[in-house]
Amino acid sequence: MKRLFILFTIASCAALSAMGWSQKGHDVTAYIAEQHLTPTTAAAVDSILEGRSIVYWSNWLDNASYQSELRYTKTWHYKNIDAEVAYEDAPLNPDGDIVTALQAMTARLSAGDTVAINDSRIALRIVIHLMGDLHMPLHLGHASDRGGNEIKGKFFDREVKLHSAWDSNLPEAAHKWSYTEWQQQIDRPATYDADAIIAGDFDTWARESVEIASRVYLYFRPGFKISYNDIARWAPTIEQQFLRGGLRLAHVLNLIYDPEYRASQR
Repeated sequence: MKRLFILFTIASCAALSAMGWSQKGHDVTAYIAEQHLTPTTAAAVDSILEGRSIVYWSNWLDNASYQSELRYTKTWHYKNIDAEVAYEDAPLNPDGDIVTALQAMTARLSAGDTVAINDSRIALRIVIHLMGDLHMPLHLGHASDRGGNEIKGKFFDREVKLHSAWDSNLPEAAHKWSYTEWQQQIDRPATYDADAIIAGDFDTWARESVEIASRVYLYFRPGFKISYNDIARWAPTIEQQFLRGGLRLAHVLNLIYDPEYRASQR
């Protein structure tokens, strides 16, 4: 029994290490999006999610992907692209990846009443989560090191993997804010160009994350040690990615659920 418990613990830790932003990151992304939904979109989302907010569901898929009925989504959290491989040349995972999943789930949601409500509910929850993952650079990291999970170093004096350092250590060290405080501090329209941020599509945004990931790999070599200067250097990138993810999630949902918004974007 003790051996089984140890094996279960190891497996659980391995699963957790493959996740995208920590709970805080997903909550921040979802809450920013929530502030930018049109009234029409907000009403539609509220109805589909049965009164629960998108923040409530923002982390749901990290657990749901390990349940038997949703195990098919396990590869949907990332898209692995090795160094020296162009984005368009990266081999597609036959089980799906984050970009193909977002394309499929938004198409399902756009089909409206032709899709069963439970299927729409699941698709919406998936989109909410994956839009956060899409902006975590190491979810567009290398297959050879499993998105930074094979690269080890230290966060101050504690051993960490590069993926988990970006998942939670760096964001939490950057600012000790609640998810609402994150939104209040970084979601200030006078400081950014929303039209520029929402321009493009899932492939455009994935390519951005690939480019950031390439810089992360150059900076954080095996045996890296993260200290105060590193936190200060990368905090703006984390803020940028949270903001991009939130604004783009709102944009995607507004395009699906608000005809007036959709017309305004043509």
